Amino acid sequence: MKASAPGKIILFGEHAVVYSRPALAVPVTQVHVDVEVVDSPRKGIWIHAPVIDLHAELTTLPSDHPVASVILKLFQFFDISQTPDLKIDISSTIPVAAGLGSGAAVSVALVRALAPHVAYPLTNRQVNELVYEIEKLHHGTPSGIDNTVITYNMPVYFIKGQPIETFKTGKPFTVVVGDTGVPALTIESVGDVRRLWLRDTNHFENIFNEIAQISLIARRSIESGKPELLGELMDHNHALLQEMTVSSPELDKLVTAAKDAGALGAKLSGGGRGGNMIALVEQARAESVASVLISAGAKRTIITEIG
Repeated sequence: MKASAPGKIILFGEHAVVYSRPALAVPVTQVHVDVEVVDSPRKGIWIHAPVIDLHAELTTLPSDHPVASVILKLFQFFDISQTPDLKIDISSTIPVAAGLGSGAAVSVALVRALAPHVAYPLTNRQVNELVYEIEKLHHGTPSGIDNTVITYNMPVYFIKGQPIETFKTGKPFTVVVGDTGVPALTIESVGDVRRLWLRDTNHFENIFNEIAQISLIARRSIESGKPELLGELMDHNHALLQEMTVSSPELDKLVTAAKDAGALGAKLSGGGRGGNMIALVEQARAESVASVLISAGAKRTIITEIG
């Protein structure tokens, strides 16, 4: 049995989403995790994931291991005590720890490939709920954005504590993702924003309200087939993220380079302080903007069409 899952990027609303404002995220199908599960002549469940240099039998891994935890959670869901003899191959083109949802993508693809092999296929809703439980094991209190965008492979509009809404794009649009190559711990930038918010709550609540408006207008623009309006919204959102101290010289350099190369708008994406930035581009300009980003210091770029 084979299954695949895409990466994801946050378009608008990062950080403000922690304070119950909406965020928008979309799938990135140009990068993906692929999982194949087959019966094995060897005893046990053998996992091969060359991208993380993993070649091991399930019982030799700690129960909180990112891959082992998915398999164990699934067996628990199906109430399986007698484990089958299997070979699981995992390959991925999603960069790890770059804000592209690589962990959730591994979980989604693994659940999808393994479930029909050991019991029966799961619905999108069941996959999503199961993967969210796994995300909690590794991230404490995850927003639920990653698992939902990746499971449904659709744009998502998300407000903390409310049911997640998927929505459709009225017209496809092109985004270039530029990776600074600087690893960034979301937990640190989130903690810093919290300290600033406590120190000057009114000011930060106003920033979060502005970002909420941006996310709402962005959703309407995407749904109504006017993605060109997103450029200005990206620029505005990036300026507010700079004010929140979560940008970095590397991110700002790539954002400026993309704009100078003709991007309609650009901003950091995700936790900030490193990781990725994104630029909205006309399709014909995507390659040239991507090569300018590499010249400006990006370690890699991904050109993705949304919708």
